[in-house]
Amino acid sequence: MRLAAALLALLPGLLLANPVVRLDTTAGPVTIELYEDKAPKSVANFLQYVDSGFYNGTQFHRVISGFMIQGGGFDQSGQRKATREPIQNEADNGLKNKRGTLAMARTSNPHSATAQFFVNLVDNRNLDFTGKSTRGWGYTVFGAVTDGMNVVDNIARERTTSQRLNGMMARDVPEVPILITKAYRLEDDSTPAKQANEEKDAQ
Repeated sequence: MRLAAALLALLPGLLLANPVVRLDTTAGPVTIELYEDKAPKSVANFLQYVDSGFYNGTQFHRVISGFMIQGGGFDQSGQRKATREPIQNEADNGLKNKRGTLAMARTSNPHSATAQFFVNLVDNRNLDFTGKSTRGWGYTVFGAVTDGMNVVDNIARERTTSQRLNGMMARDVPEVPILITKAYRLEDDSTPAKQANEEKDAQ
């Protein structure tokens, strides 16, 4: 009975816990909390790419100091990776493009986001939702860096140049590629299964 009561007490917190993803990069690890409650479609889409290993070996191909770092679309050789269908823009969720937040990259079409994402280096108010028009939609914030913002800032300080990406010249590409070596979910250390294993190990 006591165990059942303890599990029931933990249940609300477990249901509300947001997913956490770690990006192991050649510049260091970055941990991200995903706002599943605020941007469910964007988070589900991102996690599908994470779980499939899509981001492993991709590079941060666009780095602009004082603005953002962008990745998730090109492999180490600069070839664009094939993606799934675009997702609906969720930038009307009330979240702002503040420093340290994670947002979906896209083309001029508000509903064209697929796999690419960026981390805001500063508060980018010009990227926020202002209305449901082509210009007003903004960019969907769906997470935030909880650990490793120093790594993000270090990436932002890398020297950049113009290079070919997918056969076309692109600006703001790091001279030395910054790669995501592995992207994966982090398990919640407070889960009953985790606690049970720790108690068993302690016996």
